[in-house]
Amino acid sequence: MERTGGRMEGRMEPRVIPDLLRHAREVHRKADAFLVKRDGRWTPVSIDAFDAEVRAAAAALAARGVKRGDRVALLSENRIEWAIVDLAILSLGAATVPIYPTLPASQVRPLLADSGAVGAFASNEQQRAKLEESRAGAPALQWIQCFDTDGTAARGGGAAASATSGPAPSPPEPSTPEPDDLATIIYTSGTTGMPKGVMLTHRNLVSNTLASLTALALGPQDTHLSFLPLNHIFERTAGYYVMLYAGATIAYAESIEKAAANLQEIRPTVLLGVPRFYEKIVERAMEVAAAAGFPRDFMARWGRDVAIRWATLHSEGNRVPLALDLQHRLAGTLVYPVLKRRLGGRLRTPISGSAKLPRDVALFFYGIGLPIMEGYGLSETSPVVTVSMATRFRLGAVGPVVPGVEVRIAEDGEILVRGPSVMKGYWNRPEETAAVMEGGWFHTGDIGEIDADGFLRITDRKKDLLVTTGGKKIAPQAIEGALKESPRITEAMMVGDGRKYATALIVPADGATREAIAADVERVNASLASYQTIKRFELIPNDLTVENGSLTPSLKLKRRVVTDRYRDVIERMYHGE
Repeated sequence: MERTGGRMEGRMEPRVIPDLLRHAREVHRKADAFLVKRDGRWTPVSIDAFDAEVRAAAAALAARGVKRGDRVALLSENRIEWAIVDLAILSLGAATVPIYPTLPASQVRPLLADSGAVGAFASNEQQRAKLEESRAGAPALQWIQCFDTDGTAARGGGAAASATSGPAPSPPEPSTPEPDDLATIIYTSGTTGMPKGVMLTHRNLVSNTLASLTALALGPQDTHLSFLPLNHIFERTAGYYVMLYAGATIAYAESIEKAAANLQEIRPTVLLGVPRFYEKIVERAMEVAAAAGFPRDFMARWGRDVAIRWATLHSEGNRVPLALDLQHRLAGTLVYPVLKRRLGGRLRTPISGSAKLPRDVALFFYGIGLPIMEGYGLSETSPVVTVSMATRFRLGAVGPVVPGVEVRIAEDGEILVRGPSVMKGYWNRPEETAAVMEGGWFHTGDIGEIDADGFLRITDRKKDLLVTTGGKKIAPQAIEGALKESPRITEAMMVGDGRKYATALIVPADGATREAIAADVERVNASLASYQTIKRFELIPNDLTVENGSLTPSLKLKRRVVTDRYRDVIERMYHGE
C-alpha cells in the first residue's frame, strides 16, 4: 500500500537553509525571535541581532579558511550559540557535524576523524578538553573554539586559534550553498559498531521543513521551549528550522534537568518531547499528589482513571455513558487544569517522536484535552515522514504522510520511503548506502502498516525481530513496552534469536521483588501467543548507560552490547536446552 503527501502551493519557496533566516528577517521581524536565560532572567534576542551574529560568525569562519565543502564539528548542549554557528557554517557552503555533548572523548575522536572536520566548536571548557584530547586522532582538525571563552565570532587566541603567526591573509570571497550541497553529517546512534554518518543536503532539510509546516499550524504567535538535543535531527528540523521559518519564538531551556521549571516560566504553546518526557510529566504529577495526601491523591488517581476510560471510548468514536461523561466534565474543572499548569498553561500542540508513545500516556493526554501529535521519521529522512495533526488525528497512529514524501509497505512489512527529504547517503560508506537504497526507496528497517485512511502505524523494528529455532518470528518491542508499563520494571530486553524459546533480561525498579515482577511477566504472557511468551527471566543491575555503551545517546538499548555483557546470565536461562 502506498501513500503520497500533497504538494505545497504559494509564494517562492526557500532553496537552502540560510533562506529560512532571510525569510524570518524579512517577514516576521520579531523582537523576541529567541529567549535566553541570563543572570536569572529571560532575555529576548531579536531576529536582526541574531542575523548580525550569524554574519559575524560566518565572516570569522571565512577568515579562518573555512570554505564550501568543509566540515565543522559542534560539541554543545542546546543554546543560542549552537543555532548561530550552525547557520554561519551553512551560509559558507560548509557542513555542520553535531556531536552529542554527553559522549566521552573516546567516542568523540572517531567522529572527528571520520568526518574530517577542519574545526570544532565546544560549549564550555569541559567540552573543549574532549576535543583537545581527540586532536591526535583527528589530523584534519585545525582549530577549536569555545563558546563560553571565545564566543561565536571571536577570532580568538590560544587553543581557539589556528597555529599561525603574523597578519592573516585576506580571505577569499565566501561561497554560498546550493540545494544539493551537503549541509550536515548526522552520526546515527546505531545499536552496534561505529555510528554511520547520515549525509543530509540543504534540499533534504528545507523540503522537510516546509512539509512539516503544512501539517503543523505554527506561526509568530507561538513559543517553543527547546530542550531535546539539537544534535538529534528531530529537534534540529522541527524545533529549530521549522520554528525559525514559521516565526515562532524559540526559548532555550537552561538544561534538560531544568526543563520542567522552564516550562512554567516560558509557558510554551508548542512542545517537542520524546515519550519518556510525557510519561515523567504524568508520573511527577501523581507523585506530588500522593505526597500531599488525601484528598489530592484520591482526586489525581480518580482524574487519571476517568481520562483514560473516557479517551478509550471517545477516541474510537464509541458512545460515552452519561455517568462517565459527567465525571469527565467534573475532572476537567477540578483536576486537569492542575496538570496543564505544570506544562505552562498555554500548551496547545504537544508533539512526540523518536519512539512509540505508550498507549496509556496517549489516552491520558487525549482525555485531558491535550492530544499528543505523534510523528514518525529517521535521521535518514530529515526526519519527518508522517505526523498527526489536529484535523487528521488517530490515537495509536503516527499520522498521515507529509507532502512530497511517498511511503510504501514492502511484502515483508518493512516501511519504504522516497522523496526529497531522503538522505544523500552514508558518509564514506557506499556499500551500506546501497544496502538501504533501492530504486530511490529508503529501507527504514521499521515494520508498519497503512490503514485505509492513510494513517501509518509502526509495529516493530525489522532488524530486532527474534527468530526462534522453530522458525517463529517474535517482535520484541511491543512485548518489552508492555513489561515496562509496570512501575516495577525500569527496562526490559527480550532474548531468543536462534534459541528454542524467548527469555528476558529485566532491570527492576527500586524496591521491586522478584515475585512481583514474575506476576508482571505472567500478566504480559497471558495476552501473547505461546511462542511469544517469556519462558524465563533474570534480573540485572540498573547499569545500562550511554557512558558504558549499553544505551545510544537517544537512550535506546544496544541489544548486542547488552547481550555480550550478560552472556553468562543469558546462558543460565537456556542451561540444558
